[in-house]
Amino acid sequence: MSESVKAKKNSTAGNTPEAAEETGSSAVDRAKSEAALPALGIKGMLRWSWTQLTSMRTALFLLLMLAVGAVPGSLFPQRAANAAIVTQYIKDRPTIGPIMDAVQLFDVYSSAWFSAIYILLFISLIGCVTPRAIAHYKALRSKPPRTPKRLSRLPEYGTLVLPADAGIPASKAITDAAGLLKKRGYRVDIRDADGALPSVGAERGLIKEVGNLVFHTALIGVLVSVAVGGLFGYSGQRILVEGDTFVNTLVGYDQFTPGSNFQSGWLQPYSVQLNSFQATFDHETPGKFGQPIDYTAEVTTKESPDAPAQKQVLKVNDPLSLGGTNIYLTGNGYAPMVTVRDGQGNIALQGPVVAKVQGANYYSSVVIKVPDAKPDQLGFVGFFLPTAFATQDGVSFSGDPELLNPQLNLNSFYGDLGLDKGVPQNVFELNVGNLKPLNGRNLPNKAITLTPGHTVTLPDGKGSITFDGVRKYVGLDVHNNPGQLYALIFGLLAVAGLVTSLYVNRRRVWVRTGTHEDGRTMVEYGLLARGEDHRLAGEAAALRELFAREWNVAGEPDTTSPVNPDAPNAVSSSTTKDQ
Repeated sequence: MSESVKAKKNSTAGNTPEAAEETGSSAVDRAKSEAALPALGIKGMLRWSWTQLTSMRTALFLLLMLAVGAVPGSLFPQRAANAAIVTQYIKDRPTIGPIMDAVQLFDVYSSAWFSAIYILLFISLIGCVTPRAIAHYKALRSKPPRTPKRLSRLPEYGTLVLPADAGIPASKAITDAAGLLKKRGYRVDIRDADGALPSVGAERGLIKEVGNLVFHTALIGVLVSVAVGGLFGYSGQRILVEGDTFVNTLVGYDQFTPGSNFQSGWLQPYSVQLNSFQATFDHETPGKFGQPIDYTAEVTTKESPDAPAQKQVLKVNDPLSLGGTNIYLTGNGYAPMVTVRDGQGNIALQGPVVAKVQGANYYSSVVIKVPDAKPDQLGFVGFFLPTAFATQDGVSFSGDPELLNPQLNLNSFYGDLGLDKGVPQNVFELNVGNLKPLNGRNLPNKAITLTPGHTVTLPDGKGSITFDGVRKYVGLDVHNNPGQLYALIFGLLAVAGLVTSLYVNRRRVWVRTGTHEDGRTMVEYGLLARGEDHRLAGEAAALRELFAREWNVAGEPDTTSPVNPDAPNAVSSSTTKDQ
């Protein structure tokens, strides 16, 4: 007897809450340890990857990566812009240069990693926009949401009472309310029109989501337009001297930068001849002497070799449109006309030499290379002054950008110019490392000073140089970008969509009417905004005023119960949730 009682007590003690909790905890832990997550599988992994890629967070992150990835393109020289500079950059940095080239830091915009970011961003935006567009299309075709049972719980709520002698039944009141809402831009749907409690649901502001979709779709359009321009467009530069003609072929450019998929056969063979160039300078305003006022280039253009010639004017910020390209006036200067004879008396060089503007009043550097001179190649380096003046110390300078007293000052050299080795050289620089001087400021044979029409004979029978005159030249920048116009259009659409999505609010309104026992028509309404809307209270006040004017009733608060018998009676006629 005592043993059975003792066993029972022990059994009872084991059923205490503490023991039960311990037993349950151990069971949960044991179940967790024995649980095994189901295998995700290849299909599940692909679905998860697609979900992550098409999220808005991933799109923003890729957009940030694209901006960061473009930074090296402005920090380091790019092979597409100037391959010679890239080659010299790598040569000057034998350790880090090849590594930078291996990771394509000199070909950023055509690199594999930049293209991967670009393509992933493109796919991510499409994956974000497409489902939202489908969902919004369904929302546009659907009816406004059903009328809530208790309108008094909405952020904006109000009631109106129409007297029995007004002769406005509940069905007519709800029809009038629907008409007023429709005039304010709401799409409306009347429910239970012939019932005891007819109502109307109204909604507007769906264009907010349209603006959002337009913004993101326009971003995709901008990406596509930029890609098209980079793949199929081209740009080039050409220095054109008065009297010369530029033909739109590969050999006609001084520098040419094609797109990744550009074909030379796409060039339309139009021509541009520079007839004359006129630069106007300020000679009257104090402190602005010599400042340019206007540049005007008169040209003759032909759309094709057989097309008629046309006289046109090219000015700064007023490009020519020719053959699908825009031709811009980007620079100008002077080109001295020289004739160089070699030691055998033959003409080794004759024509204009472009002088590179370096300082005030068109002070310009001049480099002349004469590889055809015999028996030794000749080189000249110096400067050109359109209006030459000299200080008391004999230092020459240009006193005016106009061509009033032109002067050519040169040092001469002979030897191997290095042009026969196949290594590209800058036409505006002369490497004198392998040359021997003939004339110079610090040599017995002083530097050469020439004015138009004068000739100087070089020492040691190396030849002579004649300054024949001066012509003007212009710098032309030719651009062909097939995606430029579309990028502009999509950019404007993106701005319009963004403004629309920021300033349009999506709102919903419900109005319910009913007939009181004493014959009065009871009206209650509620407003709800999708998101934050600081103007919702103003909209509620405007609707109340419209309703009161339509039914010719006063807008004072009503203390009667709301239309819905289940709604609380403590709500006044026009109140907010915060109130």
